[in-house]
Amino acid sequence: MLFDLRGKRRRTVQVTYVTLALLMGAGLIFFGVGSGTSGGLADLFGGGGGSSTANKTIEKKIKRAETALRVNPKDSAAMVSLVRYHYTLASADTNPQTGQFGKDGKKELVRTSAAWERYIGSNPKKPDASLAGLMVVAYSNIGLNDAAKATGAAEIVADARNDPQAWIQLVQYATLAGQTRKADLAGKKAIEVAPKKQKKAAKQAVAQAKAAGAQKAGAGTGAPATTAPGG
Repeated sequence: MLFDLRGKRRRTVQVTYVTLALLMGAGLIFFGVGSGTSGGLADLFGGGGGSSTANKTIEKKIKRAETALRVNPKDSAAMVSLVRYHYTLASADTNPQTGQFGKDGKKELVRTSAAWERYIGSNPKKPDASLAGLMVVAYSNIGLNDAAKATGAAEIVADARNDPQAWIQLVQYATLAGQTRKADLAGKKAIEVAPKKQKKAAKQAVAQAKAAGAQKAGAGTGAPATTAPGG
């Protein structure tokens, strides 16, 4: 029985499981399987497919946020709201099977991007990491297909979470965007923050992420697909 293993053989099995878990975790980020939890990266996978009534409610909230910004162009809360609300409208137009954004969804992603650029341009002391998580999806190849901007958003997420998976995600996006130095630094950070017994697995996951990013870059497929809301 597996659970009756002792000594060296048991430790080998444990290490193997840890390695598989880390590699699988990287795969979940890179290749389209989302998380059902809330907060941080989990905001990448919020619910989509809202009703017309819900959309109208969101549109009213967008107008209120825009009004607030006309009164105070530096209103950070209003900027954040605009990003979230436009993204919510975008996520309402996604294919539940593929996670792909539809025509209207992509138009809203463009507005989401503009709102995000305004927010980042205001130089917030501590950028909203969950908002950056949304933008990783927005800029992935199921959205706007912009690897460089996806890298910028992924870096904010990694700085905030400071865990191996977030840094490994940054490795792949940076590799795809041709930002080799950033990919190397992110890879070192992923290994550094990994638990001692998982450093070898983290190193393998970093290599896998670089290979995947380079392969996609060579194929000209754009940013790695990341699950969209409802996908």
